[in-house]
Amino acid sequence: VQLVESGGGFVQAGDSLRLSCVASGRAFSKDAMGWFRQGPGKEREFVASISWSGGSTYYAESVKGRFTVSRDNAKNTLYLQMNNLKSEDTAVYYCAETSAGSYWDRPDTYEYWGQGTEVTVSS
Repeated sequence: VQLVESGGGFVQAGDSLRLSCVASGRAFSKDAMGWFRQGPGKEREFVASISWSGGSTYYAESVKGRFTVSRDNAKNTLYLQMNNLKSEDTAVYYCAETSAGSYWDRPDTYEYWGQGTEVTVSS
């Protein structure tokens, strides 16, 4: 299983970015997916998750209303649209994949992880 994130970069506060995560080596359309992030000196934290069909999505309170998670199962790709970015969104963002049916906000639920893509938001 391989998860490859892309789309990170250096932006100004208020800007937008779209992260992508391409999955291979597993039945992507049968797994839930999540986005996590780890800021400087911080623990890895939940950002958003999406069910296998895309019908259910969940967000951390800190990003609700600004971030949108989506997926294209035909392309084996997960997305995270990030709008109105803030300096506190600065982190390495990771996508993760799980066959579990619940607890999608917990890192230990996920079996597979990407290497991460860095997002830096300047104020």
